[in-house]
Amino acid sequence: MSPVTHLFASWIIAVKTTDNVRDCRLVALAGVVPDLDGAGLAVDLAARAMGRQTFFWDQFHHVLFHGAFGAVLTAGVFALCARRKWRVALLALITFHLHLVCDFLGSRGPSPSDLWPIVYFGPFFREPVWVWTGQWCLDAWQNKLFSVVLLAWIFHIAITRGVSVMGIFSQKADAVFVRVVQGWWAKVARPKEVV
Repeated sequence: MSPVTHLFASWIIAVKTTDNVRDCRLVALAGVVPDLDGAGLAVDLAARAMGRQTFFWDQFHHVLFHGAFGAVLTAGVFALCARRKWRVALLALITFHLHLVCDFLGSRGPSPSDLWPIVYFGPFFREPVWVWTGQWCLDAWQNKLFSVVLLAWIFHIAITRGVSVMGIFSQKADAVFVRVVQGWWAKVARPKEVV
């Protein structure tokens, strides 16, 4: 699934289970961290622009951080940075594994044979642990629908609780976003006056 979808899903868990901004950010970001192993794509593109060829993305994406090694490393590092360390460690493991489940369901490439298995014991062992031949394409309607549902949930949280996913990046941007969304909702929800 898209990193944005992963962020939406993990933020919803984070906002419902944490009691401070720092821990909320950490838990939400733990759901996106597995895709750091995709950073090799930038290296590969830069190398090609310079007339060289590298294969970091092919070698490491879905291998380096999409398993137990990445989960334990993420939970440990994020717990060290957290206020409520044990809670963040556990929640980081949950959102990290939610990422893996979402990828398992919907990260296939364009062809039915282009499956992305879960190499849970990578990078130490490169054998896939889980492969599902029913995996839907990255741009399939299921992924799009899931993203829309999560976005609607985010708007609901912004309206009812006064916080949004924007708070991961900036408290000021979050306040502006929430104010705008709550303003729109007030206009939609307010009954029209009879003249």
